[in-house]
Amino acid sequence: MRLEISCQDRLGITQDVLDILVRHEIDLRGIEIDEVGKIYLNFPTIKFADFQHLMPKIRKIAGIEDVKTTAFMPIEREQNQLKALLKTLPDPVFSVDPKGRIVLVNSIVLSYLEKSKHEVIGSEIGDLIKGFNITRWLEGKNISAQAQKIRFLEQDYLADVLPVMIPDVDGTNIVAGAVIMLKSELRLGQQLTVFHQASPDSFISIQAQSKIMKKVIHEAKRMAELDGPIIIFGETGTGKELIAKACHEASRRCDGQFLVLSCGSLPDNVAETELFGYAPGAFGLTEGKAGLLELAQGGSLFLDEVAEMSVQLQVKLLRVLQNGSYRRVGDTQEKDVDVRIICTTQKDLGKLVQQGLFREDLYYRLNVLSLILPPLRERKLDILPLAERFLKLHSAKLGRRAPKLTKSCSDYLQSYPWPGNVRQLENALYRAVSLLEGNELEPDHIRVPSCATVSSFVAEEFNGNLDEEVKRYEKDILTRLYPSFPSTRQLAKKLGLSHTAVANKLREYGINKHSVNL
Repeated sequence: MRLEISCQDRLGITQDVLDILVRHEIDLRGIEIDEVGKIYLNFPTIKFADFQHLMPKIRKIAGIEDVKTTAFMPIEREQNQLKALLKTLPDPVFSVDPKGRIVLVNSIVLSYLEKSKHEVIGSEIGDLIKGFNITRWLEGKNISAQAQKIRFLEQDYLADVLPVMIPDVDGTNIVAGAVIMLKSELRLGQQLTVFHQASPDSFISIQAQSKIMKKVIHEAKRMAELDGPIIIFGETGTGKELIAKACHEASRRCDGQFLVLSCGSLPDNVAETELFGYAPGAFGLTEGKAGLLELAQGGSLFLDEVAEMSVQLQVKLLRVLQNGSYRRVGDTQEKDVDVRIICTTQKDLGKLVQQGLFREDLYYRLNVLSLILPPLRERKLDILPLAERFLKLHSAKLGRRAPKLTKSCSDYLQSYPWPGNVRQLENALYRAVSLLEGNELEPDHIRVPSCATVSSFVAEEFNGNLDEEVKRYEKDILTRLYPSFPSTRQLAKKLGLSHTAVANKLREYGINKHSVNL
C-alpha cells in the first residue's frame, strides 16, 4: 500500500507522521518528500484494511490537509518511465557510475552482447567501449558533454557522452556518473536521409480553404503519382510554380532535380543551349556544357510560360517528347533522356494553335495532364488565411510582432479583385508590414492600384438562387457602364439591347445620375 499525504510546509510535520507509524509498529519501506507539499509513504507488506484505522489519526496532525492512497511512488513512476524509454530506444545506451562501472543498459545492448543483464551490470565500461577513456573523463575537473567516435563490438559508432550531475547543498554539482548513447553509421545515414526528405505531404504549404482550390490540390496529388507531362494554366501570380514543385516532390522522381527554364525571358539561341547544352567545339569552345535536360535526368524539368517558346524550339522539344532523346547543340550523338516535363502558361494554348503560333502536335503532347489554377478573386475563402500567413512570415523576417488585421482591412482584402493574385497580395502585405508603425493593419496601409472591386464571376460560396445572382451581375455591369454611357440610347447600343429594355432595367435597379457618381 502507498499513501499520498498533502500537507503544509511545517518543520517537524514529517516526524509527527513517522511517530504514529513507529507507535503502531508499521513496517515503512519507502518515504519521499517533494517540493509542493506532498509526503509519499510505501508499506509493501500492509493491506489498506489493516491500515485505514490510522488514517484519521494522521489527518488530525496539525498541517495535514489530506490523506489518500496512491498507485505508485514518484520514484517508481520515474523509474518505470525510464525503463520504458530505454526499452524502446533503437540504439545502445549505457549508464555508468562515477567510477565507470555500468549500472544500467537497454535491451539493445544485451541483445548485441548476447548476455544477461546480471552479467553486464557492474562491469567496466572501458572493457566494452574503445577509443575514448570514459573513466578518465569522469575524473576530470571540468566535465562537459562529448561527441566521440568509438568502437563497440568491433564496429564504429558515434557516442554522445553526457555527464549526470546532482546539485550539492552549496550550489555546486557533484558528478554522479554518465549516460553514453551510441549511433552506428547506418543509423546516422538513415536519420540524415529522413531529415532531408520532403514533407510526406508536399502540398501542405499550399493554402486551400476554398472548395475550388481543394479540388485543384486533390487533382494535383493524383497527377503527381503518374509520370506524364503536366501543364498548369493560370493567371500571373496564382502559384503555378509552387504547384509544379509540389507535384515533383510528391512523385517518384522526388530524389531527382527540379530545374527551371523560363521560356519567355531568354532569346531563342540562349534558351536552346540552356535546354540542350552544347558539345565540345561548338561556338569555338573547347569544353562542352550539359543542358537542363541532361542535368534533370531522373527528375523534372519545369518550363515556365511555355507559350513564349519559339516555333523552332517547339519542334526540338516535340522530338524529345516523341523519341525520348535529343542532341546537344553542335553534336551528332543522340542522348537518351528520362525527365518529366511540367509546363505553365497564362495564355490560351488552344487559341494560339488556331493562330498558328503554337504547334498543334506539341500542344497535344504536353496537354496530357492539365490543371487550371483559379485566380485569387475566385477563391475568397483563401484570402484571409493567406494574408495571416504572409504577415507572420514577413514580420518574423523583420523581427517584429505580426500585426492584427482590423475588420475593415479584412473586408477590403476580400473585396479587392487582386489582378496580380497571390503574388500581389504577398507583395502588398510585405510593403504594409515593413512601413507599419502600430500593431494593426487598416485599409489605408494596403497600397494597391485602383481597381474595380466588382468582379465578373459567381463565387462558389454565393448565397441565394440563380435568378438573384444573375440580377446582381446584371446590376453590376449596368452600374459600371452607366458613367461612360450616361444616356439610355448610348448604353442600349453598347449592350446590343433595345432602348426600352435598358430603360426598364435602369429603373428596376435604381440606376440614374443621382445614384452613380458621373
